[in-house]
Amino acid sequence: MPSDEVQPLSPQEAVERLEEVLAHAWMVRTFLKHAEEIQGCPDMLAVPRTLFDTIRAVEPARQRGDLAAYLRRLQGKLAKLRRITQYYSEHYARFSPHTNYAMAALSLRGILRAMEDIFQRLDWEAVRQLPAVPPSRSAFPSAASSASSPAAPPASPSGSSPPSANPPSDPLDSLDIPEV
Repeated sequence: MPSDEVQPLSPQEAVERLEEVLAHAWMVRTFLKHAEEIQGCPDMLAVPRTLFDTIRAVEPARQRGDLAAYLRRLQGKLAKLRRITQYYSEHYARFSPHTNYAMAALSLRGILRAMEDIFQRLDWEAVRQLPAVPPSRSAFPSAASSASSPAAPPASPSGSSPPSANPPSDPLDSLDIPEV
């Protein structure tokens, strides 16, 4: 008999779902980045810029298989995503009443809702138990290393590694990304 209770998501499942959601965000970003109607408005251009910054902020963690860093960093971006979604939804009609702009507003709201649902369902205790993954030397791994599964953490020789008392910092922590 099916249960009405929603099962928690493992960190791996959450990252896989979030990657799909971010793919949708990338498409909205691409549309808005090239939309002539908004090019003269810095506030409106903050929408595709914030989407870009959000997606790229989790990329190094995804590439090195650091699910915990990925999830924490992306969760930290939700407030900015809420702000730009609200701003865009309230102001897009000033620039164009075209269906493309209305659908972009609907897509942004759906993206935000999907992300919030994933984070609400995420098993955060499982995230806390993940082993620390050291940052790679380069933010751009070689083609050979990026050919492996992007969200799967690397296996240690013993099969698992104990969590570090002081997990290494993410290279993006030192970047100053302007508030939008």
